[in-house]
Amino acid sequence: MSMLAGRTIVVTGAARGVGRAIAEACARHGARLVLADILAEQGRETAAALAAAAAQARFLDIDLASPQSIDAFAADIAASEGAIHGLVNNAAIATNVGGKEFSDIPVDLWDRVMQVNVRGTWLVTRALVPLMADGRDGRIVNLASDTALWGAPRLLAYVASKGAVISMTRSLARELGPKGIGITAIAPGIMRNEATEYVPAERHRLYETGRAVPGAQM
Repeated sequence: MSMLAGRTIVVTGAARGVGRAIAEACARHGARLVLADILAEQGRETAAALAAAAAQARFLDIDLASPQSIDAFAADIAASEGAIHGLVNNAAIATNVGGKEFSDIPVDLWDRVMQVNVRGTWLVTRALVPLMADGRDGRIVNLASDTALWGAPRLLAYVASKGAVISMTRSLARELGPKGIGITAIAPGIMRNEATEYVPAERHRLYETGRAVPGAQM
């Protein structure tokens, strides 16, 4: 039997890139999927592609900057699924937030990144934890970034937001663990996908050779 058979997993930011890859992996292991993204057309296409491959998947749009959107999203899941078993907090703003020195970052850009990447992750978690199979054996995975571990320059808003996700995960683990809900954060490096098309080819090359991260093995 597949390891996720009979389990319902919610994946945010699932329309493309890493989120879509995570959703596809969960589908291969038998999960029933609820995909969420602000990119509604791409999200519906991803859900349709998974369904065509015999997976159980449906799409709901969500705006992590809007508490009302998150509440409506959670209400839909509660009405249709009843309970869930897993949540992958993958959605975040990453495109076009880098390149500026810390002193040149517009305040509205800083606020938007924090609103989506930090507050949005917290609000989605807060909204969906009550649906986690009566609080037993639930699992949450938060997507952070290796940039928060080594301090990528000229990317301060994003780096700070992902550092906050790591810290938030640690704190939530202490609160949710006694309730039977496990939570962890993963911090991947840069990947080649639709969400990172804006990243210069040279930066990709540096990551691939180990030169982008100070102290990394060559």
